[in-house]
Amino acid sequence: MATHLHHDLIPHQDSIFAMLPPVAKTPAVKPKKRLIRRTDRDYSQKSRLGFQAAFLAMNVWLGVQFYFWVRHFETSGASPYVHRPAGVEGWLPIAGMMNLKYFLATGHVPTLHPAAMFLLITFLSIAFLFRKAFCSWLCPVGTVSEYLGKFGKKLFGRNFDLARWADIPLRGLKYLLLGFFVWAVSSMSANAIAAFMRSPYGVVADVKMLNFFRFIGETGVIVLGVLVVLSLLVQNFWCRYLCPYGALLGITSFFSPMKIRRNATTCIDCAKCAKACPSSLPVDKLVTIKSAECTGCLECVAVCPAEGALRMGLPELVAAHVPATRRMSTWAFGAGVAALFFGIVGFAKTEGYWKSNIPEAVYRQIVPHANEASHPMPGDSALTE
Repeated sequence: MATHLHHDLIPHQDSIFAMLPPVAKTPAVKPKKRLIRRTDRDYSQKSRLGFQAAFLAMNVWLGVQFYFWVRHFETSGASPYVHRPAGVEGWLPIAGMMNLKYFLATGHVPTLHPAAMFLLITFLSIAFLFRKAFCSWLCPVGTVSEYLGKFGKKLFGRNFDLARWADIPLRGLKYLLLGFFVWAVSSMSANAIAAFMRSPYGVVADVKMLNFFRFIGETGVIVLGVLVVLSLLVQNFWCRYLCPYGALLGITSFFSPMKIRRNATTCIDCAKCAKACPSSLPVDKLVTIKSAECTGCLECVAVCPAEGALRMGLPELVAAHVPATRRMSTWAFGAGVAALFFGIVGFAKTEGYWKSNIPEAVYRQIVPHANEASHPMPGDSALTE
């Protein structure tokens, strides 16, 4: 009996194990991937810098020429006459949207500010075929914003990222602004658009844009100053949060077959691509970058050290289990952007659709009083063509 009691007092083996604390499992160590270094030299960022510099210089030249054209009429002919550069209408995206709707509704190319429409078509085409390359390769505002961010990084030692709870809603601001403009344009009939364009306000919309910067007020200076400071702190602040034009191109680029694609087999998970991305996209975690925020700058591809890990290109027509390693070359990407730009603009110029059909007598009458031209109201009489 004593033996039986002694046996009962000894805890069962399973009970002993149950009383012990759980043994922590050692996490499996992910094997480090072997790096196969790239053998090619990446020229994408040098090429992009060349595009940015050339397009910025062209816009400065157009602005100077346009200024002298305006001064000729403001001084009643005392200043030398230069031809009006229609390319300044690239700074009139709303006029481009209005004219595009007019063209789609009537089938007729508008006679006032047609260059604005053809430039909008050009940039939409680039966005569809080459992502938002306009924003990162051509846009002068994007170029200034980018290099303000780089200067801020040198000045403060880093750029600052907003917290996710603030970043995502703020990114939506540009889409709200775009929605407002799309609603305003879509609510106008073709006749209303034609009347607006033929009104004094519509005729000198480009002059009013120039005069905004020539005679900028205190409020404008403060707003621009705040944007400059924010661009120094947060990389591409204007482009990332406020630009409605970029939002339109981003939506278009979402449907582009051309995308950044990551090969998980050859990727070594160094995350250099994500750190380099100016849009703060998790390139190292995705297989295909579908985000409308991707600008096609190719910075992620440029810093990738692994052969065939990242590429910009079309999907390969191969079996799903075969990794695609071919990337689109920088020269092909840049040449495609240039071909679209010069091709569409060249077509508009060759066919006589580039310049506004406005007699100089009308400019002579309206340009000196551009700031007095008010927004036309429904029922206002328009200028005759």
